[in-house]
Amino acid sequence: MNKQKFIDKFMAAFVLLAMFKIIGIVAQLFHESFWSVVGTLVLFLIIAFIILMVIASLKDKEQNERNAKRKAASGGNFYLETSLFDRIRSKYEELAEKYIAEKDYKKAARVYINLLQDHYRGAKTLEEGGFYNEAAVIYLKKLKNKSDAAVCYEKAKQYKKAIELYKEMEQKEKVGDLYKEINDLTNAYTYYQMVANDYISNYQMVKASLVYRKKMEKADEAQKVLLKGWQEDRDAFNCLNNYFANIFEIEKLEAEIRNLYKETPSYKKMIYLDAMKYEFKRDPKLQPTIRSIAYEIIAEKVGTRSEIVNELKHFNPDDEVILKDISRFKTSRNKMFRN
Repeated sequence: MNKQKFIDKFMAAFVLLAMFKIIGIVAQLFHESFWSVVGTLVLFLIIAFIILMVIASLKDKEQNERNAKRKAASGGNFYLETSLFDRIRSKYEELAEKYIAEKDYKKAARVYINLLQDHYRGAKTLEEGGFYNEAAVIYLKKLKNKSDAAVCYEKAKQYKKAIELYKEMEQKEKVGDLYKEINDLTNAYTYYQMVANDYISNYQMVKASLVYRKKMEKADEAQKVLLKGWQEDRDAFNCLNNYFANIFEIEKLEAEIRNLYKETPSYKKMIYLDAMKYEFKRDPKLQPTIRSIAYEIIAEKVGTRSEIVNELKHFNPDDEVILKDISRFKTSRNKMFRN
């Protein structure tokens, strides 16, 4: 088949397909508004006209080049088909960009979806234009993308639809957030509790405490989880550090530092000492108690860990005598080992 015949057949096929498309658009009157159908029909007629102009242009060009050297039939047809469809696609792209520039996002989306068969860009265009419900439907039905659909429903304040999708994706904290957004605290706290339980099951005590404190406003439960993490050696330092950081009354904090130290086994006292470095800087009123605890831990451990004497400087930052004493201790100990 030569190029001229191909173009003629392509034009005939296109006209036939266009007629079927027009019939299909008119049939939409049964389930869509009159003006919506008219808009779609006008858009299709414009595009059809552009395609016919491109085909006619190709036909004229072929007629003028009839006497030129021809390529093999298969190669020529492939080139012609590629060139033709590239031009048509380019026209569609230009038309979509034109509609976007004019802020007519719905028409641009129709071009992407109906003419370019690009549902993702169509949905994104609708989302960009603020047509969140329409975008969500495309994400969900055409792209099977629950995540983007849920985001769009959330933007549209269709919280119940968003909640159902987040449930299907098992995003429990997000479900809790949206229930809280619609002031359904019972369901919100139910899902937050699930999140906290999951964190505790995975020994992520600090994250569980943040859910209790920030999401559920249960400061006491948050402290219990942190204390449990410290006692059970589940990220012990961070649990202890956060536990102390959440006590804001200095007198209460001082008492808690004393009480917890009394219950601390020997193997965890180095962790306790590290935590004391942070609390020492927090308030001058705490320093005598913390310094006393630090001295006790250092004295207990210095026999097996001589380098622990360096920790004294953290609890006496302005005492130059302490620094000299540390230096003398290290020197004498080194001499002892050499002898």
